[in-house]
Amino acid sequence: MERKIIILLGPTGVGKTEVSIELAKLLNAEIISSDSMQIYRYMDIGTAKPNLEQRQEIMHHMIDIINPWEYFSTGTYIEKVKEIIEDIFQRNKIPLIVGGTGLYLRAMTEGIFEGPDTDWNLRKKLLEEEKAQPGKLYELLKEIDPDYAKKINPADLRRTVRALEVFFKERKNITEFQIKFTKPLPYDFIKIGLTRDRKILYRMIEERVDEMIKKGLVEEVRIVLNLIKKKATGDFPLPALQAIGYKEIAGYLADLYNLEEAIRLTKKRTKMYAKRQFTWFKKEKNINWFDITELHDPQIIAEKIFHFLKKMLNLVTIM
Repeated sequence: MERKIIILLGPTGVGKTEVSIELAKLLNAEIISSDSMQIYRYMDIGTAKPNLEQRQEIMHHMIDIINPWEYFSTGTYIEKVKEIIEDIFQRNKIPLIVGGTGLYLRAMTEGIFEGPDTDWNLRKKLLEEEKAQPGKLYELLKEIDPDYAKKINPADLRRTVRALEVFFKERKNITEFQIKFTKPLPYDFIKIGLTRDRKILYRMIEERVDEMIKKGLVEEVRIVLNLIKKKATGDFPLPALQAIGYKEIAGYLADLYNLEEAIRLTKKRTKMYAKRQFTWFKKEKNINWFDITELHDPQIIAEKIFHFLKKMLNLVTIM
């Protein structure tokens, strides 16, 4: 019988963090973050990381593991997570995966291809071509791999360059790699999804952004930008600086617009991201959805999920 792993997923701002803490207590679990921005040190407020008290109460993994001027691939994430999962099982606990980064979750449950190593010289050449003729690389990607091009945003230069890098080094496009080399992790994944009425979720997102500003998001972004300026090497766009909130506040700090506009953009783009997450998760298989529109107590929500899991899986026998 395959060992069981619980995944708690849902759109940004829905309340996953607080619920996961309570659920972990009930499950005797440790939490593994599947948030692609919580991996970065110094980026605490804008990524809504669990606070120190929560992290002391329940063991958390895959948070604060690299610096914002460093790069981190999905493949590296999976390799690290495999080791953590095995360690958690060795201590007779249940891994509880928590987050909303769909690519991480899909890589775990459906697999991910092992592409070629990074070629910085090739990337530099591609970036120079893009700088000379903006939009050229995405147009090239549409010719080489139209299926993958449809899956990404035309402005996503990082993924565009990686896709071209794979093609030029291997003479195969990413779509071909994914079909041939995809392999999921060898566990029984049970997916629990949290959802709320869209209007209520969007209001909660606006309130959360306002709270982030009060907590000092502007100063946090200033610190991160200064660190990156001192430490970063090369011209390749840093994923950390694409994080919603950081990118908008950076624009304010660069005098591109005022703080009010930065806040408005952050709220707007966070809602757009939540919408994209809903779309992504609709395509995922076997998600057990919990509509928590009328519920705001994390403990009550966690108890409902626990009773569902206990009834469905007889958790008493696997803990």
